[in-house]
Amino acid sequence: MSDKFGRNDLCWCGSGRKYKKCHGPIEERIEIYRLKGYEVPHRRLLKTKQQIEGIRECSKRNIALLDFIANFVIGGITTEELDRLIFEKTKELGGVPATLNYDGYPKSMCISINEIVCHGIPSDRVFLRNGDIVNIDVSTIYNGFFSDSSRMFCVGAVSPEKRKLVDVAKECMELGIEQVKPWGFLGDVGQAVHNHARENGYSVVREIGGHGIGLQFHEDPWVGYVTKQGTGMLLVPGLVFTVEPMINMGKSNIVTDKCDNWTVRTADGKPSAQWEKTVLVTETGYEVLTY
Repeated sequence: MSDKFGRNDLCWCGSGRKYKKCHGPIEERIEIYRLKGYEVPHRRLLKTKQQIEGIRECSKRNIALLDFIANFVIGGITTEELDRLIFEKTKELGGVPATLNYDGYPKSMCISINEIVCHGIPSDRVFLRNGDIVNIDVSTIYNGFFSDSSRMFCVGAVSPEKRKLVDVAKECMELGIEQVKPWGFLGDVGQAVHNHARENGYSVVREIGGHGIGLQFHEDPWVGYVTKQGTGMLLVPGLVFTVEPMINMGKSNIVTDKCDNWTVRTADGKPSAQWEKTVLVTETGYEVLTY
């Protein structure tokens, strides 16, 4: 690691403990992996206790937003109205929608229906209809910290085929999260996701994945879901990232809308489903911060 610390120096993380009793042993172990050729996280990606607490507080608001909006996901409502509700509730909770004006994105959340894989833009011309499966993706800024999660919703009488896709997508996410542990690898997460999707006859989107989060909306590492066990970035206590695989009923190919440059759809027009949680790598396993 860069910026060497003496063993008796106070640790860089602000814990007040000596480096040798705090991050010293962790960084020594990281260095062993780095010398063996593995991808390892930079110190700046490892969140301190104070930062983790800030992310937790932000996450509480993100969770509350998804709990709140669940009551309004019904047939006949416009996606614009759902976006307005999220914007107002975010302000009420003291936060700011992280998506609003992010790289020009115009709304306070993403809402993706049926064949829309992700980044669906709310509109007063789009109504939820009976039989739709809907992903609502909410991200929040609170006191300078970021949180991010999404859930699937079924509107009215959803076909058994669509409902199974929604259920399996959630299982894929959960199986991926179960692989999160210190001194494992991001590839372990992707292998578990990909295996379960294929076992159920589905495909996994390759081009879009999860990401680090906490101090910024999108940080390293990028998290793919068609990876191999034992590959990818080393998982180290303090690393925070999202697990959000996008599972397609048909082929994995996707296309981006040429008019808005945001909306991503399946190339074959078949449905897609996604769940997202944010996890923290701990000394013994993981903690789900945002769901």
